[in-house]
Amino acid sequence: MTLAIKLAKGREKSLLRRHPWIFSRAIEKLIGEPQLGDTVDVLDFKGRWLAKAAYSPNSQIRARVWSFDNCDIDIDFFEFRIQQALDIRQDIIERDQATGFRLIAAESDGLPGVTIDKYKDYLVCQLLSAGAEQHRDSLVKALTRVFPSCHIYERSDVKVREKEGLEQRVGVLHGELPPESVTIEENGVKIGVDIVNGHKTGFYLDQRDSRQRAMKYTQGKTVLNCFSYTGGFGLYALKSGATRVINADVSQPALDAAKRNAELNDFDISKKRAVFLNADVFKLLREYRDQGTKFDVVIMDPPKMVSSKSTLTSGSRGYKDLNRLAIEILNPGGTLLTYSCSGLMDQSLFQKIVADAALDAGRSVKFIERFEQAADHLCDTAYPEGFYLKGFACRVL
Repeated sequence: MTLAIKLAKGREKSLLRRHPWIFSRAIEKLIGEPQLGDTVDVLDFKGRWLAKAAYSPNSQIRARVWSFDNCDIDIDFFEFRIQQALDIRQDIIERDQATGFRLIAAESDGLPGVTIDKYKDYLVCQLLSAGAEQHRDSLVKALTRVFPSCHIYERSDVKVREKEGLEQRVGVLHGELPPESVTIEENGVKIGVDIVNGHKTGFYLDQRDSRQRAMKYTQGKTVLNCFSYTGGFGLYALKSGATRVINADVSQPALDAAKRNAELNDFDISKKRAVFLNADVFKLLREYRDQGTKFDVVIMDPPKMVSSKSTLTSGSRGYKDLNRLAIEILNPGGTLLTYSCSGLMDQSLFQKIVADAALDAGRSVKFIERFEQAADHLCDTAYPEGFYLKGFACRVL
């Protein structure tokens, strides 16, 4: 039986621009009885064929486009998409000497709801859409064709799956369970990744470019690395020759991993050159301000603080508070490296928040460099939502 969705008049415009989302209000009627994750043909209001998409009856995004070509959504389709994604990234992988990288960036790689990171011989998948869930087996088989010697592990332990009517899932999809730590390298820095228990798929690969570019600001400086997790920015600061690096995070296991990573790179962490401080960053910044403690560089890379439109106002206040406190504890001429991974906060709003923080802190602050997600976290021209990570280097006078 043919399964299809017919769009209301005028609702085909976004698809003609090759945007992959179809919202519930855009659908005039269903043809057949498509179920969760089923592949459907997408027709315009005159019945003309537009795309193949995955149907999700529980989500506001009622369908996500697999292809604008009339092809079968099968193992060969997934193999083609995966190989294409790998080919696009090959020069980036070689440039950064990266054994850990983003292989599939969901809609930006033509695989909506599919995120795959590669850590040496381990592929870690997050399947966040009904279509991805439906085609799990085909996706795994396609991955084994492109990477025959790799192990595949699922980390679909993300609440957003509930919007698709899906339960959270974790576990081995192919091969062996990952070890407690998989050591990857990027730009000559070694990093241990806990695939099973770490944040996201185990590590924040999206900050690789920013970590590298931060080194010119940290050489010979005292550095406070806030929300340090397993020490990514701190490792690069130590490599650059920073005189002291304080890694601050509320998670002791993350700090323990950060220390192991410093030792893994044979960095000199004697005489408290590297400090791993278990602390609430909001409270710590206020304590440093009240004590008059100053730094040459503050790195501010908090977790996502805006998860929906309803939290944009409160999240903006949180970002402003953090950046104001960071500015207040910087030495004259110091540098604030500040980031937001909240996709609902665009770059212009984040810039305004930092500007307001500078005003409240009573300091003159200059934007001197802009950052975004690493090059392997690419963004398709038809899918601007794929751009989410933004940051600034600010000189504080």
